[in-house]
Amino acid sequence: MEPNAVVELRNVSIYHTRDSFKEASFRKKRDNCDLVLSDVNLTVRPGELVYLIGRVGSGKSSLMKTLYAELPLVEGEGWVAGFDLTKIRRKDIPYLRRRMGIVFQDYQLLTDRNVFQNLQFVLKATGWKNDMEIKNKIAEVLNEVGLVNKEYKMPFQLSGGEQQRLSIARALLNNPQVILADEPTGNLDPAASDGIMQLFRAIAGNGCAVIMATHNIGNIQQYPSRTIRFNQGQIEEIDIVSILGY
Repeated sequence: MEPNAVVELRNVSIYHTRDSFKEASFRKKRDNCDLVLSDVNLTVRPGELVYLIGRVGSGKSSLMKTLYAELPLVEGEGWVAGFDLTKIRRKDIPYLRRRMGIVFQDYQLLTDRNVFQNLQFVLKATGWKNDMEIKNKIAEVLNEVGLVNKEYKMPFQLSGGEQQRLSIARALLNNPQVILADEPTGNLDPAASDGIMQLFRAIAGNGCAVIMATHNIGNIQQYPSRTIRFNQGQIEEIDIVSILGY
């Protein structure tokens, strides 16, 4: 693995399996699998913001699922946050995911718990025990995402942009090395979308890599950065500035 790389994939083929995660025996065969992407080579370093673009079904989500080990890596070499994806065991997957944050389009919040309790649940589930440390960490991430004084609001009392900020706060709780964001602005109006993009830029500026799948070309235009295009089972890095003509 390249020194300091957060994500590195070498000559990877990504398969979508119709089964759940399996152990090494699965890696020796291709039964019940569909090839989604081939010849994938990708390196992401700390502090980079990387966009993934392409049509629906082009493999963006499958790549992300491979990075957080929902889909097994069956061909090629891959490392994420120090974990070898070709050797990772089921019991190690939670430890991999503690080193990354995952942000979804639909927020996936606990609707029966307030802001504080949503974050408290994650910290306790990942081994935090000291109540004061938990309280301080929650205050820290809420300040980082601009949700100060929202601790006791229920999710339904928050705007869409605020709910997504809460999901980003949740992703930041364990000081991740990389955040994977799958269409994080897809359900937001332009003003809220812009706020989320500024937040992701700030997070990358603090040294955490951000990999974002998006269809929002306007966001890329306003906040240009490394861009990977998915097309016909392949990926390629493109010069988005030249393509968009500015």
